[in-house]
Amino acid sequence: MGDLTVAWDEVWHWFVGVPARIVATLVAAVVLRWFLHRSITAVVDRTVARSRRGAGGPTSRAERVLARATGAAHERHRQRAQTMGSLLRSIVTVVVLGIAALTIMALLGIPLGPLLASAGVGGVALGFGAQSLVKDFLSGVFMILEDQYGVGDVIDTGEAIGTVEEVSLRVTRLRDADGVVWYVRNGEIIRIANRSQGWSTALVDVQVSSGEDVARVTEIMRAALHDMDEDPQWQDELLEEPKVLGVESIGAGTVTLRVLATCASDANFAVQREIRFRLKAAFDREGVQGPPLPPIGPVRSG
Repeated sequence: MGDLTVAWDEVWHWFVGVPARIVATLVAAVVLRWFLHRSITAVVDRTVARSRRGAGGPTSRAERVLARATGAAHERHRQRAQTMGSLLRSIVTVVVLGIAALTIMALLGIPLGPLLASAGVGGVALGFGAQSLVKDFLSGVFMILEDQYGVGDVIDTGEAIGTVEEVSLRVTRLRDADGVVWYVRNGEIIRIANRSQGWSTALVDVQVSSGEDVARVTEIMRAALHDMDEDPQWQDELLEEPKVLGVESIGAGTVTLRVLATCASDANFAVQREIRFRLKAAFDREGVQGPPLPPIGPVRSG
């Protein structure tokens, strides 16, 4: 009877000790995870709020256009901060739960040495087998941290050129000009040309007859470009008034004049089309002659 009492006392002490420690470990893990998540969220919110307060800085047209084009706008910064916050919260959850699981197994008397050794061997094997996945993941993390590109940017990855539709930690989804969707692994991107950051230039060559007065034609072009610069529709696309650089080349009966416009990074093609349209209308209105037509040979019958 005494032996039975001693056995029950041991069981009772084990039950009071080990389960209580397990519960305490679980509670501590939950509290720690909640505290770290709240800290990360608070840091993200302060970063976003600081970005919102600084978003009112640009005052001139060039500063406003560059702020929008380079990704310095508040929305772009908010998305990047929230993405990194979500990633950090996921890492915290995995680490805290992993430590809590190992602690509970140690309390239950499960030998951790063989388990950790097996996990180490398995981790090495998994690392060799999934090294491309790890490479993609790390590349995605650095792309987000460095803000190399974001959704809506037009980028050249070397394999595909298109508009970014989605950026994840493993792949980037693009849609090219033909509507084809490309899935590019982040680890396979060696270089990136971002056409939506900073600013771009629009070059337009206009040909007129060599019999025209170049000075007169230049003044007509400058007036048309000034009207375009004053148009509110193009205030957010042009960083400054387009310039007539002068005569680019002289050919047989033709003089070519070049126009340079500094514009937002994603507006160069639209600016080129608008410049050609306005110059054509101005030439027609002022009677500026275009280049001579090439000779047409006699039409053979039969």
